[in-house]
Amino acid sequence: MQHIVIIGNGISGITTARHVRKLSDAKITVISAETDHFFSRTALMYIYMGHMKYEHTKPYEDWFWKKNRIELKRAYVQSVDTNAKSLTFSDGEKMAYDKLVIATGSKSNKFGWPGQDLKGVQGLYSYQDLETMEEFTKGISRAVIVGGGLIGIEIAEMLLSRNIPVTFLVREKSFWNNVLPKDESEMINRHIREHHIDLRLNHELKEIVSDENGRVKSILTGTGEEIPCQFVGLTAGVSPNIDFLKNSGIETKRGVLVDPFLKTNVDDVYALGDCAEFITANGERRPIEQVWYTGRMMGEALARTLCGKPTKYEPGHWFNSAKFLDIEYQTYGWVWPQPKANENDFYWEHENGKICLRLRWDKSTGKLLGVNNFGFRLRHHAFDNWFKQERTVEYVLEHLKDANFDPELFKTYEQAIVDQFNAENKTNIQLKKKSWKRILELVSN
Repeated sequence: MQHIVIIGNGISGITTARHVRKLSDAKITVISAETDHFFSRTALMYIYMGHMKYEHTKPYEDWFWKKNRIELKRAYVQSVDTNAKSLTFSDGEKMAYDKLVIATGSKSNKFGWPGQDLKGVQGLYSYQDLETMEEFTKGISRAVIVGGGLIGIEIAEMLLSRNIPVTFLVREKSFWNNVLPKDESEMINRHIREHHIDLRLNHELKEIVSDENGRVKSILTGTGEEIPCQFVGLTAGVSPNIDFLKNSGIETKRGVLVDPFLKTNVDDVYALGDCAEFITANGERRPIEQVWYTGRMMGEALARTLCGKPTKYEPGHWFNSAKFLDIEYQTYGWVWPQPKANENDFYWEHENGKICLRLRWDKSTGKLLGVNNFGFRLRHHAFDNWFKQERTVEYVLEHLKDANFDPELFKTYEQAIVDQFNAENKTNIQLKKKSWKRILELVSN
């Protein structure tokens, strides 16, 4: 019986294990130094905010693993010997494998700032990060977050839930403007400040200052300003967690290099999730995809490959979602900060400054290329099918009501969006009535 060893019990590793078990009787061992059982990493913030308990974040009961013959080992892998096909743990114990899956996720970036290893200075990725954040934010008078992005805004919301004042240092001139177009980025700037967060754009961290006990007492900005604080959240991105692979013979760059089948340069060694880097990027996608749902999709594909049915990772059309405090965000297809030469652009924003829609389409064909929406929800199935069918922007606007995913009695905005589009583009698009038949067709496809 072959032994499949998976390092990492996040969404990528556990999805691989579950689907291997569905397809084979192989021996499966999942190794993690973080927690005994798989939990939803995206729910960490809700534990801190008191909305959930840790046990609520575990999708499966503790007996699930034994019932499905998936062995769990709590340990830290110190090194990998690919010639001997064995792992060495931090306590010196060894484990042999027939096939190895590396699913070790990410770690928070540190850029050599003085004081970055002080008590009360950390990122938020692991369960241990949540525990230390709980410890070092008790009774504090101010926190500083360094780096604009999704983890940064999550930490800000967590701290606000406990009435802890927050200063937010963002190096760029507008929040997340390396991802969002100008209008959406400025909307989020306003929204952050409306929540009484001290947002400092064009500000960089220079140094983290220690007190006499080795704990942060303040930070210095690039302009020399000192800001007293007792907690610093480092949220300037994450990097693949692959330090333990040095001298293993497994090729790495930023992440573990893999082909479309998630195979490394070493026979019987695979990588997926946040720690994997595709040798050839998949279309417009980044070589490293640090997104929950892509980790799940990789796990499903890799399980088939491990069980003798080689399957490429083919994720389809890009989509993502997030939440900026109380504003929900979705994106489908590709919306770059600036439109490309072949792209036309349309932006509608509600008068309340918290709801908006952006469409991008090809100038020559009219084919829809990308969508951003904030403050109201649209159906993923609708846009996924419209991209597959290569629908035009006019068609999408005509049928926009079919994509609306808000509850029935919520206010709708489709007519205002179509009216503005017609006025700006000298078109005469007529909004069609919502059709449950079309919606069911979209979902079933």
